[in-house]
Amino acid sequence: MVSGSYLTSTPTPSTSLLKDELDIVIPTIRNLDFLEMWRPFFQSYHLIIVQDGDPSKTIRVPDGFDYELYNRNDINRILGPKAACISFKDSACRCFGYMISKKKYIFTIDDDCFVAKDPSGKEINALEQHIKNLLSPSTPFFFNTLYDPYREGADFVRGYPFSLREGVQTAVSHGLWLNIPDYDAPTQLVKPLERNKRYVDAVLTVPRGTLFPMCGMNLAFNRELIGPAMYFGLMGDGQPIGRYDDMWAGWCMKVICDHLGLGVKTGLPYIWHSKASNPFVNLKKEYRGIYWQEELIPFFQTAVLPKECTTVRTCYLELSKLVKAKLGKVDDYFNKLADAMVTWIGAWDELNPSENPGSTAAVKPNGAAKGK
Repeated sequence: MVSGSYLTSTPTPSTSLLKDELDIVIPTIRNLDFLEMWRPFFQSYHLIIVQDGDPSKTIRVPDGFDYELYNRNDINRILGPKAACISFKDSACRCFGYMISKKKYIFTIDDDCFVAKDPSGKEINALEQHIKNLLSPSTPFFFNTLYDPYREGADFVRGYPFSLREGVQTAVSHGLWLNIPDYDAPTQLVKPLERNKRYVDAVLTVPRGTLFPMCGMNLAFNRELIGPAMYFGLMGDGQPIGRYDDMWAGWCMKVICDHLGLGVKTGLPYIWHSKASNPFVNLKKEYRGIYWQEELIPFFQTAVLPKECTTVRTCYLELSKLVKAKLGKVDDYFNKLADAMVTWIGAWDELNPSENPGSTAAVKPNGAAKGK
């Protein structure tokens, strides 16, 4: 973990929502020059940078940011044998940042995502919108045709049950992207020039019982409510699949949110996705997943957790058992993944013993790179 202290005269916004309660998690293999564009919005917040790939490579972080930087050597030292559950050479490594954080909220963004503009030309403060989403209730049990009834200028429509109008706590805020769409490799190949230019000024709750393909490049969540379920799986180096990390986490998370009565929002905010990944490389990573998802989706659609599961941890461990029992027949990879899910919870408990009264072991995260 790297440390340092720098001064800057660059002004920051006078008000930063939840600046002491939120960490920004960024996975990367390169210098983080993209942060310069985000400086007005991010500089008041603490960054957790998870360096993927070669740990001997030096990652440059622009001056003036408060950050911790962890590379693979740090992950191995902190987690020991449990480090095997953290993916290598894949952006799924970002979930180590969720585990090491001690804040209530997490915002995660990719290093090829820039500040977008709304149709009026105003720069979008994506983090601020995510915070607004997380701090307002969700309505997963009955769909409101004006979408989010808690936004200014909206309300519950006629016929909406009054007993449901308080809503439930929002666990996840899923943002979208302009420019390069988040497509799979086959769609990339047939639509190489397509760009998303459509800005929809809407936020809505994903209904209970409905799955969605969660994208990790512009995502925020309440770590206290749903953190242990935000495991991005085994992807990348040594694994038969890639690019399903965020979607796997999204499917697991949604099943658990539905069971526990928590909400998930999607829509605003937008970011500008600047770089299209290579569709041929993506196809190599995805092709098993394209077949497997025809089994995965029905599995998650029909997954039922017992009423005795009343915490995210117990729900996630129960879901790991279902993965092994039902998806292990699809491919042995899912047996490994189910075991990694259990390891993930064990590692989470070691780093966050206060969240699990039954755990007494703790690993103190030290020696990571720091800067300010």
